[in-house]
Amino acid sequence: MAIVLHSSPLLWTRLAALAFSCVAFSVAVHGAQLGHGTGDWCIFCWAFSFAGTLLVILVELFGLQTKAPVSWKNFPITFACYAALLCLSASIIFPLYFLKGLSDSSSVHDYRIVVTVFSCLATIAYISEVSISKARPGEVAGYMATGPGLLKVCETFVACVIFVFVSDPVLYDRHDALKYCMAMYCICFILSAAIILLCIGECTGCLPFPFPRFLSAYAMLAVVLYLSATIIWPIFNFDPKHGGNKNRPYNCNSQPGLCLWDKRMAVAVLTGVNFILYLADLIYSTRLVFVNA
Repeated sequence: MAIVLHSSPLLWTRLAALAFSCVAFSVAVHGAQLGHGTGDWCIFCWAFSFAGTLLVILVELFGLQTKAPVSWKNFPITFACYAALLCLSASIIFPLYFLKGLSDSSSVHDYRIVVTVFSCLATIAYISEVSISKARPGEVAGYMATGPGLLKVCETFVACVIFVFVSDPVLYDRHDALKYCMAMYCICFILSAAIILLCIGECTGCLPFPFPRFLSAYAMLAVVLYLSATIIWPIFNFDPKHGGNKNRPYNCNSQPGLCLWDKRMAVAVLTGVNFILYLADLIYSTRLVFVNA
């Protein structure tokens, strides 16, 4: 089997991401002493990013793109975008949980600083890979390399973070309006994930309707749903008339991690973020339909 090695900025960026993520999880496992469950999540982010990048490099090194069971126009950039978001989340979460309150003179502190630095470097490397791989105007590329495709990745990732906050403990069972918000999060996540899978599997041509028009219609639906949740979630969580509390409780300052009020606020903010992402997606998708027409 012939080995194909073409030196390019994309290759060097992937090698940098591979090295940085490898150092991050290796040092974390070796000397960072992560006893909290959050540390397992951070290690997963770095290890998953490392394994996926290694797979992409090996496939391209041995010229196996045509034999891969996925669309190689869509898979590498989709993975790089997810890896960038995972490493970014780890770069934020890790220092919040494992650097705050630790003695500066301890060796564990030094290990954790190294982990944080290389996690940030890995994030920058993956963002650079996405920037290099992103389709340019007039360039023929897969859907996931376009603006709407990358927005779908961000939308599903933000939805996953929302699911984490609302599920431990359950934050949506106090009122039917909050259950509606949860149902809306699930519907939009499932449809966005299905679109990503269809593009990666090159199955968009199997749909009984034009794919671009479906994207535009779905983006419009998602904007309406997320707009309603952006309004409803804060009302039923922070308005005293509906049993909420608009002021942050004092006991939140003494609790490790995020208290219930913090999680409710985080969901409210992330709902607004996803609304903006879906709105941008709608603008992109509508433009795509009219340009093609």
